[in-house]
Amino acid sequence: MVLVDNCGRPLLNLRVAITSRCNLSCVYCHKEGEEIGSCSKGITEEMKLDEIIRIARISVKLGISRIKITGGEPLVRDDVCEIIRGIASIPGLKDLSMATNGTMLKLKAKDLKECGLKRVNISLPTLDPCVYSNLTNGKIENVLSGVKAAINAGLDPVKLNMVVLKNTNVKDIPEMIRFARKTGAILQLIELDPINVNEKYYSIYHRFLDDQEEILKNEAIKVETRPFMHNRRIYRLENVTVEIVHPIENREFCMHCTRLRVTSDGTLKPCLMKNDNTINIIEPLRMGASDRELESMFVRANEIRTPYNTGD
Repeated sequence: MVLVDNCGRPLLNLRVAITSRCNLSCVYCHKEGEEIGSCSKGITEEMKLDEIIRIARISVKLGISRIKITGGEPLVRDDVCEIIRGIASIPGLKDLSMATNGTMLKLKAKDLKECGLKRVNISLPTLDPCVYSNLTNGKIENVLSGVKAAINAGLDPVKLNMVVLKNTNVKDIPEMIRFARKTGAILQLIELDPINVNEKYYSIYHRFLDDQEEILKNEAIKVETRPFMHNRRIYRLENVTVEIVHPIENREFCMHCTRLRVTSDGTLKPCLMKNDNTINIIEPLRMGASDRELESMFVRANEIRTPYNTGD
């Protein structure tokens, strides 16, 4: 059984934010499109371990086969390994991955792998220590150690998420490709999303990646398309793979979306770009809702899942 929305798009992937907390302050972070509460620290009430696992189990029962753990920074949770272990044990789950800034992976990569994590996406906008510090308020040495630890632990693939910012890190792309080739990682070049960043910032730093895509196309040995990942193009260069992620400006991105999100405070979010069609699932769960009742909320969230950009 696989749920299909009213546009014929199958629901195959679930992104679960297990926290809104983070140990960095990346200026371009879209925070999974989550509206952070008005409390002084900007932190939402997090779902508990058993709640996360139950929601994940229900999603897999409905045909979702791939789950990605996100945040915030998921590794700030002390019980992150227990979360991974619990989700990894769900029958029918084919893939369990994590999006992380990588700064804490040196200490946790091996344990995460042993608990059932298969692969990881690490945010790395540059290899320049100064640029990295300015963008994230962090130390690049911690991330590079995390990349190495993830690869040594056997997480595969390790993907490097590089948000490309105009007049900031475009010049670093060739070096990032070389780094990916050297480490055996996959590089993802990502356009800036206009989510949780102000309009002025977006207008200054957003940069289309069409020219970079042309360069990759000319250098590629082979070009592939991922049909269930927004029709994303994969460029197989010599001994390295580079993917391009065009977000909302690209009709293909939305028309081939197979995702549903769960926010850190337990809300089903059908679209990264929208906050007017979310469904609160954690409150009914805490009030004793049955699995069937919770399943119906997933079905409803899928029914209202519509492309943000239809090209009209």
